[in-house]
Amino acid sequence: MASETGSTDASLIESPLHDRHVALGAKFAGFGGWSMPVEYPAGTVKEHNAVRESVGVFDVSHLGKVMVTGPGAAAQVNARLSNDLGKIEPGKAQYTLCLNEEGGIVDDLIAYYASDEKVLLVPNAANSAEVARRVAEGAPGGVEVTDLHRDYAVLAVQGRESDRVLEEIGLPVGHDYMTFVEADFEGTGVVVCRSGYTGERGYELIVANEAAGALWDRILEAGAEVGILPCGLGSRDTLRTEMGYPLHGQDLSVDVNPVEAGLSWAVGWKKDAFPGREAVLKVKEEGPKRRLRGLVATGRGIPRPGMGVTLVADVPLADITSGTFSPTLRKGIGMALLPTMVNPDAEVGVDIRGRREIFQLVPFPFVDTSVRES
Repeated sequence: MASETGSTDASLIESPLHDRHVALGAKFAGFGGWSMPVEYPAGTVKEHNAVRESVGVFDVSHLGKVMVTGPGAAAQVNARLSNDLGKIEPGKAQYTLCLNEEGGIVDDLIAYYASDEKVLLVPNAANSAEVARRVAEGAPGGVEVTDLHRDYAVLAVQGRESDRVLEEIGLPVGHDYMTFVEADFEGTGVVVCRSGYTGERGYELIVANEAAGALWDRILEAGAEVGILPCGLGSRDTLRTEMGYPLHGQDLSVDVNPVEAGLSWAVGWKKDAFPGREAVLKVKEEGPKRRLRGLVATGRGIPRPGMGVTLVADVPLADITSGTFSPTLRKGIGMALLPTMVNPDAEVGVDIRGRREIFQLVPFPFVDTSVRES
């Protein structure tokens, strides 16, 4: 639950940018054990629209940071995670999954492949220590797995004007999607990756805590001319939902496998071994019993996680995993793990506070930003 401006639960970890958020009037909420800004005075819809139309900046320092180093570091990562790191070259980033032996998704994360002896992993906040533990299992001598969760900040600059903003402060821009560059900001190293969770062109910046405040300030200053807004996790959620990007803890969990989640592309099927390989291979061969689907309201209903989804004939199917109001479409949108026997373009009902609202099943993404992302 969001707290009042400036207040926070003492048990939660504060971002290194917490004082900046308080000064900007942010409202906070607990997320993965961290106190993070949900929205600023402009509000979630305006923050969302700033990213879709111009540029916004997010503090996502709650994301984990796990460094794997030493001879054989890349091979160790490749043996413990689902995707095939051998498909990419140093200087590229890869979306991948940490699976258990049953094929359930422990977490989804990004691997930054710097060299055969250095890979940086960025998992979700609540799972950082567990990912570090699993990656370290069976590591040969000389390979070190270090949890740096509280040593680095992560800033996401997202939107079509992101290049202009970062270029203004002297950071490299224009590199290909899912590639990264190690740069310098006022004497401190910064990893600048062409990635993000919004569907818009953008960058994610990983920087040591002590330089995070100055970097945040410079980004807001440089973006003032194009209407940059600081953005909270509320707009991050509406933006990622419009793209059909799953969120661990809602759409993904240890009870969901990659095939069900539509993430088969993040599995290195030709790799000899990784945790969960046999289980997910069996699901792939037999076909999943359910799939993550998108739903769009035909009326004014706004779905929320936990609301029941039924066939129009009142046959229970599943619960909404993610649901929100789409500021871009001006409609309610949602995601649910529905039985594969349901026609992919069927209409379904969603129980919204005791009233059944009709939703149309649609493919992801809900919003097409492909032209802007290139």
